[in-house]
Amino acid sequence: MDRERKLLQQTIAIVATIPVATGLYGVLFGQALTGDAVSISAESHFRFMSGLLLGIGLCFWSTLPGIEDKTNRFRFLTLLVVIGGLGRLIGLVLTGLPSFFMMGGLVLELIVTPVLCLWQTRVANRYAEEYGVAET
Repeated sequence: MDRERKLLQQTIAIVATIPVATGLYGVLFGQALTGDAVSISAESHFRFMSGLLLGIGLCFWSTLPGIEDKTNRFRFLTLLVVIGGLGRLIGLVLTGLPSFFMMGGLVLELIVTPVLCLWQTRVANRYAEEYGVAET
């Protein structure tokens, strides 16, 4: 049980580095990440969205201590990520294939994050069975 919990924590720590690093870069450097020149308003929106991405990554990191007790927070964060991924998927359908990195984001948003959420639920359920009801 403890081995699986630690492996989950390590995996989340590594995977959450992606939104933290990407979000921080976007906040600091704006559209430079994409190489596109955009209006000041679009730049402002990009930095705002990057801040949200950074925040989501930091919130995933906040689940690491006592991850077996953070099911509700983990599910809420997963919901946010999946909704964002669905938005990206709609954009793909409407405008075509984005860059390789954006496709990687789509995979993280619609496949990897939900799988990690299921894994967290498994760990939480096993913890509850072994030690009593886990807090949410």
